Amino acid sequence: MTTRKTRANTAQTPNNPDRNPDGRFAAGNSLAGNKTGSRHRITRAVEALLEGEHEPLTRKAIELALTGDTVALRLCLDRLAPPRKDSPVKVALPAVRTAADAVGASSAVLEAVAQGDLTPDEAGRVMTLLTAHKALIETCDLEARLAVLEEKAETRP
Repeated sequence: MTTRKTRANTAQTPNNPDRNPDGRFAAGNSLAGNKTGSRHRITRAVEALLEGEHEPLTRKAIELALTGDTVALRLCLDRLAPPRKDSPVKVALPAVRTAADAVGASSAVLEAVAQGDLTPDEAGRVMTLLTAHKALIETCDLEARLAVLEEKAETRP
């Protein structure tokens, strides 16, 4: 009975530098497939067929939509007003200039969720922004404090 090598078994062999431990091709491997940004030959063939035909095809889709073809109508409307993937969030936040100010801002976000002005998902995205902003403030504060300490160390005899 022969045993079949699985991707995981192949990746775990010590003499296989072409693969990562999870079995995928390692970065920079010439066997790793198509280059980034390369296009499939069928996609290139379709694009060559449609070359110069965009305007007549668009006009025909609009004509069909105007005559009541619901598929063409949906296609046209999706192009005119595509569904939004994200929407602006309106919530009143205090200015966040220090790490301590972030606490007040996060309280305002939680209050907006409690009142139903924000969804928990929207609040999570705002909180992610606040957390990143707080980390930037803390980093700047640490740099300033470090600069003061280094200056004091240089002036000591």
